[in-house]
Amino acid sequence: MLLRHYSFLRAVFFHSLTAFGGPQAHIAMMLKTFVHRHPYVTEKELMEYNAFCQLLPGASSTQTLTLIGYKRGGVPLAVLTLIIWILPASILMGALSFLLHYIDKRALDTDIFKFIAPMAAGFLVYAAVVAFPLAIRNTITWVIMIAGTIATYLLFKQPWIFPLLIVLGGVATNISRKRIPQLEEKPKKIRWWNFWLFGIIFILAGILSDTARKYDWPDRKPINLFENTYRMGSLVFGGGQVLMPLMYEQFSVRPEAIKEKDKDVVQIDKEEMYTGMGIVRALPGPVFSIASFAGGMALKDMGSTPEERNMMQLLGCLIGTVGIFLPSALLVLFFFPIWNNLKKYAAVYRSLEGINAVVVGIMIASTFYIMKDISLIEAKTISVMNVIVILGTFVLLNFTRIASPLIVLACLLLGYFL
Repeated sequence: MLLRHYSFLRAVFFHSLTAFGGPQAHIAMMLKTFVHRHPYVTEKELMEYNAFCQLLPGASSTQTLTLIGYKRGGVPLAVLTLIIWILPASILMGALSFLLHYIDKRALDTDIFKFIAPMAAGFLVYAAVVAFPLAIRNTITWVIMIAGTIATYLLFKQPWIFPLLIVLGGVATNISRKRIPQLEEKPKKIRWWNFWLFGIIFILAGILSDTARKYDWPDRKPINLFENTYRMGSLVFGGGQVLMPLMYEQFSVRPEAIKEKDKDVVQIDKEEMYTGMGIVRALPGPVFSIASFAGGMALKDMGSTPEERNMMQLLGCLIGTVGIFLPSALLVLFFFPIWNNLKKYAAVYRSLEGINAVVVGIMIASTFYIMKDISLIEAKTISVMNVIVILGTFVLLNFTRIASPLIVLACLLLGYFL
């Protein structure tokens, strides 16, 4: 399987090293890498995968990439794709938990990343331009796109806005039933094993964590850590921008209030958590990799010797990584076959029109949302360079076959030298 899918897995690996800008920008990079440069999926399929993953909790760009692997090689390749995608960012964030005390925080210079935000905006412009003719074809899709753009921009930080807009978009295009009639087609059998596995892990982790806390088990922090991260990965909508505040509240704010009653509560210093949340935004890959850092910081003081503490900290990084990404994988691999079955019904097929229109609206709103924090119109050199980076990124993506990693590398070098 490795030999047969070597080129695909190599593309996933390079994507993991250069995917800056968060989930919306990741989709734009996937368009360039997995649709136009290497036609592993079609534009229509990628938009559908992205829209479907927005309906699920968890890391949406991670789930979308997992589905591309699933389409090409079933569950084994999907799992391998997931591992290759999350590994670089998780290793970097886990290593940060070991190195943080040796780093002078004032020396953390992020100037090299100063053109990453305008580059991400350029990727989003490209994605919106490519997706627009596929999704916006009539009056109702225009209305849905405009309404979705406005609502997303105004409520961008609200975790419920993305799934709500997608559901409403699907409902809106079901008002008329004349264009796509119902065809009788027998649905395929659904495999329930991964959904049962997801539910069993969720329930057992909750029971074990509560029991360990209630009876004050010695060395119970790893159990509590897994339950905390698995629960967040199972319930968080809206991506990393929603996960990080929840993680900060769970590991830094809440323990301050209860540490007198529970001395072994999983706790991370507020300043350390702030540092991790800042650095993960500057790294490529999924923002959910913040859990690798949080896991290492949570268990760094366990053990009586330096060797034991290092082993427990490494275990914490592993627990955080598995706990946060496992629910996303189990949910997407369970619900996607159900989604494919449901598409045989005209009502669901009609809803894809509205869902795709909403996705284009989200892309446009994300572009404007990123741009609002970028200097563009001030009489400064940086403003001129930001505009050049946005336009240059779009032109290179739309009119050349230059690979996305080379564009990212160019922007990093530009940040280093200017």
